[in-house]
Amino acid sequence: MGGKSSKEEEAPKVRQVAPGVTVETLKEGDGKTYAREYQNVNVHYTGTLDNGTVFDSSHHRNEPFQFAVGAGQVIKCWDKGVAAMSLGEKARLTCAPEVAYGPRGIGPIPPNSELTFDVELLKLY
Repeated sequence: MGGKSSKEEEAPKVRQVAPGVTVETLKEGDGKTYAREYQNVNVHYTGTLDNGTVFDSSHHRNEPFQFAVGAGQVIKCWDKGVAAMSLGEKARLTCAPEVAYGPRGIGPIPPNSELTFDVELLKLY
């Protein structure tokens, strides 16, 4: 008997936080500190296309990315997904095209792409 108490506790926590926005917790945060609307956050992230191609990463620039949650400075998926993360959490955000770049695409992101971002919430201020 001993060891892990259940397989459910070992499984990642996955939740849909808004239409088209899924958050899969990879590492728990503090569970109590969440960004308020218009609060600035720093995150590290890696964005990938559905074929696994990395299209952007703050890690490659060695500098966290800063934005104000809910202010429309980023795609809707990020506004909703990061707001559902607690300080220190690492999560995988899955973004449907309608809450990402939709039919226009942008740069290396083709139109109507589902995107995945591995995000770590580093700081709120």
